[in-house]
Amino acid sequence: MLEKYMTVLEGGEGEIVEKKSRFIATVRPVESEEEALAFLEEMRKKYWDARHNCYACTVGTGREYTRCSDDGEPSGTAGRPMLDVILGEELYNVAVVVTRYFGGVLLGTGGLVRAYSRAVQEGLARSRVIEKRHGVSLEVTTDYSGIGKIQYLAAERGMPILDASYTDQVVMKLLIPDGEVERMKKAITEGTSGRAKMEIERELYFAVLDGEAHLFDH
Repeated sequence: MLEKYMTVLEGGEGEIVEKKSRFIATVRPVESEEEALAFLEEMRKKYWDARHNCYACTVGTGREYTRCSDDGEPSGTAGRPMLDVILGEELYNVAVVVTRYFGGVLLGTGGLVRAYSRAVQEGLARSRVIEKRHGVSLEVTTDYSGIGKIQYLAAERGMPILDASYTDQVVMKLLIPDGEVERMKKAITEGTSGRAKMEIERELYFAVLDGEAHLFDH
């Protein structure tokens, strides 16, 4: 399990032109081999009249499914360079298809490698790339005298409060990154003089976007 990793939240599309050939890169987040293959088939149908639909993908935080294809281009000039860009950016759970409409001018081996690499970079530049971090939702139950201290500790450490309910007691759910859990528990215990009860509700991945926490199962 990775403590944190980069991935694509929203895919984008980029295009370059090299010696009259059009290279259209489409980026898509994928969570499984089936999703990756379905995406490839979707692009092949969309660009059915193109000379080539080359692809590269990596799925799983252990890169369990990592594939690339030159789709008729000279071996090693398309799929592998595309995959190298993805791996070089340390991205996970992403697939890219680069569609080429041949412009009549041969680019040569080096030219193809550069064109397919640039196309992927352009597609990624037009995608929304995020960092997911692993953490826990910590459920904290306390009396009303402990609210202020817990809110202060969470704000001081940049840990979002996911939810809070107020009855005869206060129950808060705090989002805490791995590596901070025990320190936060200790701080809450000291800050509430031992009156707070704490329980890990669940493990999850999260990303903070525009100041708001977004939760993911993986």
